[in-house]
Amino acid sequence: MNPFYQQLKKQDWIRLTQEIQSQTEHQVEKALNMKEFDLNGLKALLSPAADTFLEPMASRSHLVTSQRFGKTMQFFAPMYLSNECQNICTYCGFSLTNQIPRRTLVEDEIHTEMSYLKKLGFDHILLVTGEANKTVGVDYLLKAVKLAKTYFAHVSIEVQPLEEEEYALLKHEGLHAVYVYQETYHEETYKQYHPKGKKSNFAYRLETPERVGNVGMQKIGIGFLMGLENWRVEAYLTAMHLAYLRKRFWKSTFSISFPRLRPHAGETAPNFEVTDRHLVQVLTAYRLFDHDVEISLSTRETPIFRDHALRLGVTTMSAGSKTNPGGYVVEPQSLEQFEIEDNRPLDQMINMVQSNGYEPVLKNWDKTYA
Repeated sequence: MNPFYQQLKKQDWIRLTQEIQSQTEHQVEKALNMKEFDLNGLKALLSPAADTFLEPMASRSHLVTSQRFGKTMQFFAPMYLSNECQNICTYCGFSLTNQIPRRTLVEDEIHTEMSYLKKLGFDHILLVTGEANKTVGVDYLLKAVKLAKTYFAHVSIEVQPLEEEEYALLKHEGLHAVYVYQETYHEETYKQYHPKGKKSNFAYRLETPERVGNVGMQKIGIGFLMGLENWRVEAYLTAMHLAYLRKRFWKSTFSISFPRLRPHAGETAPNFEVTDRHLVQVLTAYRLFDHDVEISLSTRETPIFRDHALRLGVTTMSAGSKTNPGGYVVEPQSLEQFEIEDNRPLDQMINMVQSNGYEPVLKNWDKTYA
């Protein structure tokens, strides 16, 4: 099978934009009546014509999610290990050009942060770093994953793209999931936002989920940053990517996230407006397109939006997040990657979920030994 990059190069961005924009209300109704959704149906659900159908989309999305996942919400904690980065990304607080104090946690500090999160009740942790191979390369990550496994049942990473053999080493140490967001699927726009550093290689980043899948990783997470380009086309191409990965790596599970551009040091304003209604449209359209994909919603969103997202198809949320290295205990005042909107701690999020008739999930599986 050809790498997804080869399939993406065949897509005409202008043509896709026109096709999505020209969808009619009749095509939206036809899509909503499908028993099994396909990419053509998704075009209708992502179109401007679908805006007046958000209520039936949300209702059906809620039904599908309840059938597949029950009335549950899984919680995880992101833990930032380092804000050192060799890339220039114009929308990110960690960008090389930002004159900020750089910080990388040492082993004792990692223990302190993990111990604190474990005491709060978290059992799923997402380890996050900037992209600095010399400082937080695979050797550093191997030690961090090994430490995390002594505290948590499920360990994920969101770090720089690695080689296939490096992912294999991390999987051997107990890593369960890798999240790598393409940021934008528009190659020319991508170059504008990533002018320098290893991340400027569009194709290498795009093919990262394939290197992850080749080692049999349990979960693969993809997505795009809403606000950099036309979100309707981005969402369609991300769905193409998801469908490709599902077919090729059918033993893995998949996660999708649609973070919106947030304020940060060296701020870049969104080029495309993304309203709450737009985000609702994407979330519900994706649940109808893929009934089984994990849909994650971060603390970038407001408390009000996240409360309502319980019924929109979302299955996973972060809680009490800090986006700076050592932000929980070691150095709470270090620079954040982006500003948080929902600052509620885990216990308040649990209460919110329970008050709405949902069950909070902090650990959803155990490894069975013979």
